[in-house]
Amino acid sequence: MKISRIEVYQVDLPVRGRVYRLSGGREYLSYDATIVCITTDCGMTGWGESTPFGATYVAAHASGTRAGIALLAPALLGMDPRQHDRLWDRMRDTLKGHRDARCALDVACWDIAAKSADMPLCDMLGGRIPGPVPVISSIGGDTPDAMRAKVADHRAQGFIGHSIKIGATEAQGGPALDAERIRACLADRQAGEWFLADANNGLSPEHALRMLALLPPGLDFVLEAPCATWRETQSLRARCHAPILLDELIQTEADLLQAIANDICDGVGLKVSKQGGVTPMIRQRSIATAAGMVMSVQDTVGSEIAFAALLHIAQSTPRAMLRCALDTRAMVTCSTANFEAPVQNGGTEAPYLPGLGVTPDLASLGPPVAVFETP
Repeated sequence: MKISRIEVYQVDLPVRGRVYRLSGGREYLSYDATIVCITTDCGMTGWGESTPFGATYVAAHASGTRAGIALLAPALLGMDPRQHDRLWDRMRDTLKGHRDARCALDVACWDIAAKSADMPLCDMLGGRIPGPVPVISSIGGDTPDAMRAKVADHRAQGFIGHSIKIGATEAQGGPALDAERIRACLADRQAGEWFLADANNGLSPEHALRMLALLPPGLDFVLEAPCATWRETQSLRARCHAPILLDELIQTEADLLQAIANDICDGVGLKVSKQGGVTPMIRQRSIATAAGMVMSVQDTVGSEIAFAALLHIAQSTPRAMLRCALDTRAMVTCSTANFEAPVQNGGTEAPYLPGLGVTPDLASLGPPVAVFETP
């Protein structure tokens, strides 16, 4: 089996709720998705997606994703899509960094490999752990009352985890507003719920310490991605009473090993496009598990294709180490594929269909913006 054709699609994914706010005044109205379809010489197809969180989350942006794929795709033609480590080596040797560009190609190859084995993807990633995977919402920065209402809305939809965005500028209200956001969102906390207060690297240690000092004792939450640098994070870690989960600072296996060696965090947010696809996700999952780190399995954002990939990874992640999986479908209004994984009673389960289990909506994708094929 050899890769014979790679098609690249571009789709705009408008934000559900019209605007999404992160720390430091960052706002997003729509996301630019890149979706690939890989076809083999025997006619089998696989799908993958990479949707950067704008251009100010990590060092990735959508046009750069497609430019990277334009370099990587020709290098993969003629290779066996089931040889994941060799494919990853080829991409690494073709283009340094740019894990967002590798992601969609890597995921599509895993989709083909699982289909060729007539197995759901999760069964190839260590095996399905039966039962629903707990899902987490993503609550953009807003007034405390508005964020509390959004948590209640997602709770009613079946979400048992909630990622609440903090990181107000001083002009917006600074640490006092962030403390109010946390208090409001946890005010109606139900048994079994898990809360992340996510700063997306937007806090200084001083801001974080002031915010924590304003909170009443006993609030059960995890502080995610507080600071932009390793030095700031290590400084805060020494003085912070809340558990810390890192996200943006950990992209490579070396990043994760550094965090473990220096005891900088208690958990890690693994995101498929940030990490670079399924292959590095399962490598880093094994490292985190061996170190006793809890994980949230997510993607930066995305449609059903992105959610399918992360859900299969979460479905095969040991439950004792898995906190939640992010349902990216709840963050956007555009659908790119049919994917039967409804949220019920706090979780959802990967389908038992071969591969990712997605059926792309070709009408929503439109014509490909680039095609690469063997002569």
